[in-house]
Formats: sequence, C-alpha cells, structure tokens
Amino acid sequence: MAKKTGVFICSGCGIGESLDVDALVKVAAKECKAPVCKTNPFFCGAEGVELIKQDIAAGELDCILVVGCSNRVNYNAFDFGPSVTVERVNIREQVAWSHEPNDEDTQAMAEDIIRMFMAKAKTVEAPVPYIVEDLSKTIMVVGGGMAGMTAAIESAKANYQVVLVEKEASLGGWLNKLYKLAPLKTPFTSLEDTNLEARINEINSNPNIKVYTSANIEKTAGGPGLFDVTIKQNGSEISERVGAIVLATGAVPYDPEKLGHLGFGTSPNVITQSMFEEIAKKGTIARPSDGKEVKKIAFIQCAGSRDAERLPYCSAACCVESMKQALYLKEQDSEAQAYVFYKDIRSSGQYEHFYKAAQTAGVIFVKGDVTGVSAGNGGTLVIEADDILMGEKTMADELDLIVLANGMVPTTAFTEGAYVGCGVQVPEPEAGAEAAAAADAPVPAAPIIKSNILNLVYRQGPELPDLKYGFPDSHYICFPYETRRTGIYAAGSVRRPMDMVQAIEDATGAALKAIQCVEMTAQGAAVHPRAGDTSLPDFQLNRCTQCKRCTDECPFGAINEDEKGNPLINPTRCRRCSTCMGACPERIISFKNYSVPMIGNMLKAFEVPEEDEEKPRILIFACENDAIPAIDMAGINRLQYNPWVRIIPVRCLGSLSLVWINDAMSRGVDGVLLLGCKHGDDYQCHFMKGSELAEIRLSKVSETLDRLGLESERVQAKTISIMDYEEIPKMLAEFMEKIEDLGPNPMKGF
Repeated sequence: MAKKTGVFICSGCGIGESLDVDALVKVAAKECKAPVCKTNPFFCGAEGVELIKQDIAAGELDCILVVGCSNRVNYNAFDFGPSVTVERVNIREQVAWSHEPNDEDTQAMAEDIIRMFMAKAKTVEAPVPYIVEDLSKTIMVVGGGMAGMTAAIESAKANYQVVLVEKEASLGGWLNKLYKLAPLKTPFTSLEDTNLEARINEINSNPNIKVYTSANIEKTAGGPGLFDVTIKQNGSEISERVGAIVLATGAVPYDPEKLGHLGFGTSPNVITQSMFEEIAKKGTIARPSDGKEVKKIAFIQCAGSRDAERLPYCSAACCVESMKQALYLKEQDSEAQAYVFYKDIRSSGQYEHFYKAAQTAGVIFVKGDVTGVSAGNGGTLVIEADDILMGEKTMADELDLIVLANGMVPTTAFTEGAYVGCGVQVPEPEAGAEAAAAADAPVPAAPIIKSNILNLVYRQGPELPDLKYGFPDSHYICFPYETRRTGIYAAGSVRRPMDMVQAIEDATGAALKAIQCVEMTAQGAAVHPRAGDTSLPDFQLNRCTQCKRCTDECPFGAINEDEKGNPLINPTRCRRCSTCMGACPERIISFKNYSVPMIGNMLKAFEVPEEDEEKPRILIFACENDAIPAIDMAGINRLQYNPWVRIIPVRCLGSLSLVWINDAMSRGVDGVLLLGCKHGDDYQCHFMKGSELAEIRLSKVSETLDRLGLESERVQAKTISIMDYEEIPKMLAEFMEKIEDLGPNPMKGF
C-alpha cells in the first residue's frame, strides 16, 4: 500500500492562467494530507523531472501524482521505475483547456479530480512482474507459403530460433501452383518468376530455422513464452516449446461449384484462376476440351465475390491476378484477344502501374455486369453483359476460354460454427434452443469452433475466434496481426484478403509482433493494448461461487478452471483488460493498481452539490482506449463542455462493476454515463467485447434503480471513437438536459 504520496502540480500550458493553483495545493496538502506537494510551470522538463526524483530519493515517496497534462503525453518523462506508482491527473485537456477559465465550477472540477486520485492513491500498489521460468523465445510459424516463409526468414534474421510447420510435403504453399508472379518490386510493370527454389534454399540453409513438412499440429497448450506444441509428422509425435506463433496458413479458392450461373460445370472451358495457372505452368495455354490453342479469352471478375449470397467481401488479389493471366496469353500470342469484365478494378498501391501495363499490352477492360454465359459455335463460348460505362448491352463471342476470378476463403473458415458468407455451412441450432440468453447469463467472448490447424487447449475452443467471414484478425484498426489469443499472430491471406506484396509486408509485421510478445513476456509485462503493464488479477478464491462468468467472458481465453471449478489464470495470456473483474458478481478479482474498492474510493471522493445549488452532478466512466482520448481531443481543440461532470477513467467498460453505479446513485449523483468503444461488425473495442458486455450488464441496472426508487434513464451507455470528439459537448449537453428533466436524485443528503 502506498504510504507516502507526492503531489506535483504543473502550472504551465495555460493551467495557471485558468485555475487557482494555490487552492489546488491546499486541497492536496491540507485536505488530502499529501506529505509532499509542489508546483512548477514545467514539470515535464528536465528540471521539473529532477525535482520529482529528488523528492522520491529524499522522502521515499512510493506514489506520485503528476497533476497536469494527459497521460497520453510525456509518458517516458514520468517513469520513475517499477517501485514508484505514478498517477497522471489530467487538469489540462480535461479542465483548463475545455472549461471557462477562472470560473468557480472549473475550479471545483480540478479540485475534485485531485480528491479522486488522492483517494485512489491510498490503496494503489506497485505491481510485481510475473517472471516466467523456462521461457522460450522461439517463434513458431504455421504455414509454409509466401507469408509463412517470409515470417520465418525475418524472425531468423533477427536472431530468433524458428520452427516452421507445413502440412504439405514441400514448402511453397500456393507458390507451387503458380506459373509466374505479378510484379513485387518497382517499376511494377513486368511479370516475375516465383523464385521458389531460392526461397526454400534460404530457409533450409538457415541454422535458426527448423522445418517440419508433411506435419500437422496435434495440440497447442500453454501461453506466450510457454506454448507446448505437439507436432505429428509421418506418424511420429514431436514436442516443441515456443514463445509465440505466427499463423500463415493462407486461403483457398471459393468453391466454383456454386458458380453455375457463370457457366462453371456447363463447359470444360469455363475454369477458375487456379485452374488457369495449372494450364499456363504446363506450357501452351490451350482449351481443356480439345487442346486447341487459346486465341480469345475472357476473365469474369468478382465471380462469387462482393455477392451477398456467396462471398460478400472483395478478395483483393483477383484483379491483379487476372491482369497477370491475361499477360500470360499475350506473351504466348501477342495477337490473342483478352477481355476482363469487372465491377471495379482494384489495383491497390503500385499495381496501378501494372494495370496500365496490361492496357498497353492490349488487354480490354469492360466495366459491366455479366448477365449470362452460353455456348457458341464450334465449341466456343459467349458472354452477355450490361456495359455500365456505355449504358448498353454488350457481348463477347467466339471465346475459347472463360476464367472465373472466384475469390479466396481463409483456411480458418473451415470450422464448425463458421460464419455465413464464406462458403462454409453453418450448423442449425439444436431444437428448442433459446433464441437469446437472459441478460444475466454469461456471454461467450467468441464462438466455440472446431478445426485442425492449431488445436488449442483453451476452455473457449480449439481454434482462433474469428470475425465475420472466418478471418481470425482481432482489432484490425489499431492492432493488426493480433488475434484473440495472446501470442498468436495472423499474417497473409488468412488474416484478410491481400495480394502477394501485402502478404510479404504482413508476414514481416506479424513476425515483429511475435518478437515483441516474447520480449514483453520475458519482462513479465503485457502486450498491446496495455503494453508494459505488469499487474495481474488476484483471486480471493475463498469467496468464489464457481459461477464461471470470468472464464466465459475473458476475451482472450486467459482463465481456465481447476478440478473444483475455480478460476485458474494463465498469466502470460492475460492482457490486463480487467473484464474478469467487471464480470465477477462477488467482487473477488482485483489488480494491485486497479480494483473495485479503488474506483469506489474515487467516486466517493468528489463533492456532490446539494439540491438547492441546482448543479446536477454527472459521473462518467470513460474507457481509456477511445473515450478518454476523445475527451482529450475535445480539450486540445478547446471545445467546452459542462463542468458539472466528473470523469473516472477505466481500463475498459468490460471492467465496469455494477456496484460502482449503485454507490454513485446512493450518494446522490444525478446521472451516470458510460463511454466506451464502438462495437458490432466493425467494432473498435480494444478488448474485443468490453463495451458490449457493459451494455448487457447495464440491462440489470434498472432493477437496482427501481429498488432505490430512481429512474433507469439516469444511467446510460454511449459508444464513441476518438474521431467523435467534436460530438462530446453535444452528447454531454443532451444527457445533462435529460437529467435536469428528471430532477435531482432523491438520494441527495442521505
């Protein structure tokens, strides 16, 4: 427990001009009895930091309150080592820059913030890192295609040991099927050889890389630094301990049997892109039906892709692949005709040069919707289409070959319970199954699915939880490569649709993330988003009721159960989101620097005006990942909002304990607003399900409010992203107006 707290109040950046700093000192030193309280106009400067260090050395301070700017800036300046807890008290962006200067309500807001953080400091402790014994820093790469080989090579170049597992007899993956590659380098205009043999030789000659081919993963147990992997190869089982995993198992073509409307199955001369590669690789590009050399060809883009009934998404690489294959034919016969029927040409990045090269070579691009494929004369084919640019119907006849760009499906989609839209059947629910769970039922963090890729020993299922369409990516906006299983990173077309250039870059990024993970784990620290946090949940098991809410709701599968049904944490899997803490109805879970009582002390520390003052008090629980940055951005842009609000940052709305709302209402707070990350199909919750879980839990609050004789409208939840900062004043004003309509909390004064 922190015994000596030093308060250091900065008066720079306009704080001293907006607030009575002497009054703030009085609150900290006299009212809250801080043994050390000092002011300085530039605490983040070298001299200011040195002043704090001197007091730490002289007074043995174990907790520091830096009262000034947001903790989103000057982070390193106020790092005084693991034994000193630092709390950043934001009176710059959230008070001085966003409220009327030298106003009594602005002053009261700043004073209350100091009271709140002083209350927190009474129980906060410096966490102790969890140091792993027998930790492995080996990187395992699953999948030996372009992305997998790249991840292995880049990890080995960084001097990490690598285990590369490939299910086929040789490395190469999809490269084994390709005749040539679309350009990978400047000037992005010419076809390239696959250079597969050279890539494989580079791997086989690298002493840091151990390769298992014709191998599958039977079991993956443990967590970061301690993954114990059982590999089955040629009937034998091999055990490897690895520190992190890169999943690079790629994608497979969408089932062409579902493309009968485009002629597949009606003629052997209607084929897919992968079938065309096999023909080109053999030599002469000829019709499968009779071996006649192809003189006229058509490519149909988005064959099944961008189709709500088939693949709703764009597969990203198909347009460039069709350009490449059209150039195969042009290389064979410059007089041959090649047509590409497309919805939109998507030649991202430097591939715009390749698009122009194909046009220059004589490839004809037709923007239109194909309405029919039929047989023509002499074994040829006919395409009918609506030409969108010309506004008329068009036709391509006497075609020797039609190639369908049929899109790609991630290998992770081939699971029980995979999502509709990726070409995989979804099992029907059992008869009599409930349509919706009760509001107080545990909410799984992800669907439980089966597959044969990683075979994880996780309570929440043997494979990676995925997003819509079967991709296992997690927070794709802020943390690409990350999955919902700590220490496992997806790369290449298994993560999202992408071309070969992107897959190479993706694999390098995933390898770097895997390296970051093993190094952070070795320090006993969390990875993203709370990178560097060394706290871990502590369970008071003597009060555990084995309700399993913590194990069900953990977004990362970090909590299993022992033989008695008690929670059993796997420390290296934990990302310190505290969702388990918010889930626990008995409040037995806490962190040394974040707990239910700690936040409870904060909400009991600020002043609640009496009814006759006509100043409603609003309490905001704001997620530190998106809501707090948005509030800071409002301050940076000098947007003013109501000064009667009091803001408590939380790690995630998933950590919200309903007892906080009960306590706030009981002491007369007029309204409580929860601000969390957006969720849904394009969710932005940094901890996957936190804000969604909070809203589900909030459905029970009405019962509590009814018991207290209060209106349920006094507690609301809103979702927000950092880009919504301009909406904050309006959002708070509307909520304040609602509270004023309801009138004062009748619990005031009790």
